[in-house]
Amino acid sequence: MSPFPARPCTAFAGTRLLRSGPLVEVAMAVKAAMAADSASVLVFDDTTGRVIDLDLRGSDAEVIARLDMPKTPAMAEPSPPAKGRGRPKLGVVAREVTLLPRHWDWLAAQPSGASATLRRLVDEARRREAPQQQRRTAQSAAYHFMQALAGDFAGYEEATRALFADDRDGLVRTTAGWPADVRAHVLRLAFDA
Repeated sequence: MSPFPARPCTAFAGTRLLRSGPLVEVAMAVKAAMAADSASVLVFDDTTGRVIDLDLRGSDAEVIARLDMPKTPAMAEPSPPAKGRGRPKLGVVAREVTLLPRHWDWLAAQPSGASATLRRLVDEARRREAPQQQRRTAQSAAYHFMQALAGDFAGYEEATRALFADDRDGLVRTTAGWPADVRAHVLRLAFDA
């Protein structure tokens, strides 16, 4: 089974938190809630803050089987690499890189070779940028959630400004009048990820 059914999600019935947890558990809670009440329920991917469409028809086993497929474009599985050059057993895939002659000259002068040097440079950049990338990802998830559920709430624009200014106190202040579950989820996505 793929990791998609285990991805963290949150369901809201209106502005009330219905369930938060792995997608499988959230989907079953949504299915039960929809059977008991015809209220509008939205399910959000906690990683992206985007709405996930669930097909809840059929038995629980059928619903769970359908969850094995990605439902959002951001979660789509990559296409398999083309056969050819590289070392596929090691996970190495050959792709084209376009560089200027001065870049090729510099790479050629490196003792470990061009490929090893490029891998090292990419790994160093990923380590260096990881905290900033995590911040951007958290802000983006909170923003998408806010846009879908709180876009017409009082103070929404001020809240988005506080979110992107990385101002937790400002976000707390501007969302003070929002429903408690929505406010708590925005803060969790933005700052507790």
